[in-house]
Formats: sequence, C-alpha cells, structure tokens
Amino acid sequence: MINVCIVEDELEQANLLKSYIDKYSDIKNQQFSIHYLPDGIDLVDDYSGQFDIILLDIQMKHLDGMAAAEKIRKVDPDVVIIFITSTVQYAVQGYSVDALGYVLKPVPYAQFEQLFDKAIVRVQARQKHVYVKVSVDDKQIKLDCDNIYYIESQRNNVIIHCKEQDYVTAGPLKRFEEMLLSHGFSKCHNAYLINLSCVEAVQKEEVILTSGVILPISRAKKKEFMAALTEDIL
Repeated sequence: MINVCIVEDELEQANLLKSYIDKYSDIKNQQFSIHYLPDGIDLVDDYSGQFDIILLDIQMKHLDGMAAAEKIRKVDPDVVIIFITSTVQYAVQGYSVDALGYVLKPVPYAQFEQLFDKAIVRVQARQKHVYVKVSVDDKQIKLDCDNIYYIESQRNNVIIHCKEQDYVTAGPLKRFEEMLLSHGFSKCHNAYLINLSCVEAVQKEEVILTSGVILPISRAKKKEFMAALTEDIL
C-alpha cells in the first residue's frame, strides 16, 4: 500500500487528481491510500513522514506549496514530491526541494501517468530501506538507517550519529536495539549500538568505523558483537 496525499485548494482539481490515481491503480494493479488536504499549512502541521507521495499545489491561500515543501524536507528527505502548478515559472524552484517533477494545470492524464511511474519506482526503492522515527525538539523526524553510523546512550538520552548530522532524543538505547538488531545493527558496548555496514576494522578491543570514529568493545559484548559482524559480512 502506497500512501498518497493530495494538497490542493481547488476541490475540482483535487477530485480530478484522485480520479487519476484510481485509474492508475486499476491499470497498474497498485493499491493506494489517498488522503486530501486543502492547504499547505494542513500538511506541515504534525507531519511525521506518513506519506510516500505528495501531490502539492504551489499556489494556496495560507501556505504555498514551495514553502510547505521546504518545511517537509527538514523532517522527511525521502518523500516523493510532485508539484501541481498553473504556470511553468515555479517549476525551476522545485529543484531546491528535490521535487520529482511538476505537472501543469489542466493536468493531462498521460503526463500524470508518466510522472507517477517514476514516483512509484522511487517509492519502491525506498521501501527496501529501514527507517526509524524519532522526536527531536518536539518534531517527528524520519531517519534512514543506512545513514546512521551508530547510536550512543548518554544518561536519559540517546545520540544518533548520522552521516549528515547528529540527533539527540529522549529515551533508552534499548528501544532502538529492539527495532534495529534484526536490521544490521549490534551492540559493541552497553552504550553503543553500531551499524555493522559502517565498520571499517576491528583492532584489539576497539571497533573503527568508516567515519573514523573509534569505539570500545566491552568484554561482555565482544563475542556477540563479533558473531553479528561475521554474519553481516557473509
């Protein structure tokens, strides 16, 4: 099931897009869950990465599509965004928010289908990834586990060390351990949960990550960690 959100202030246009998705579903035998929102401000309010594809009108009353996309990208770098616009002058701006493309109103089905094909390919590739949702500064952020080097326990918080930046969130490391042990992560120490694909080398009682970070391997965790690392390599 692919979750699609139509963000469009013109109800007639929104209904047209919904009919296109229904038609596409019948032709391609692909199931969709379709959601409708009338304005960009409704999209960004409490957004937590729940959609796979967003069909986003650019010109709206309270929060235009471009501004909404910029806010969405701060918490969800992977959702597929397709702009619906009445003028080509806004299309170039879409590159700044990594939009898949744009469709000019009135929207022809042939162009919609062509762009939606590309969107589905991107979504299906993304669905092979594992994601975790974390609360950071009262916002829900979705993180691709492939981009995580390791997760560190620090008092009542955990620090998620990613390739782009670090994130601090409340809670025990055990919560992430339960989610990620079956997805290529292992603890080398009670304080560290490591992405095994980011291990560069193991030297004596230390593990060296591809980022250059060196972490200790505790005696209690060494056997279990080395077994997990060997299995991951094989």
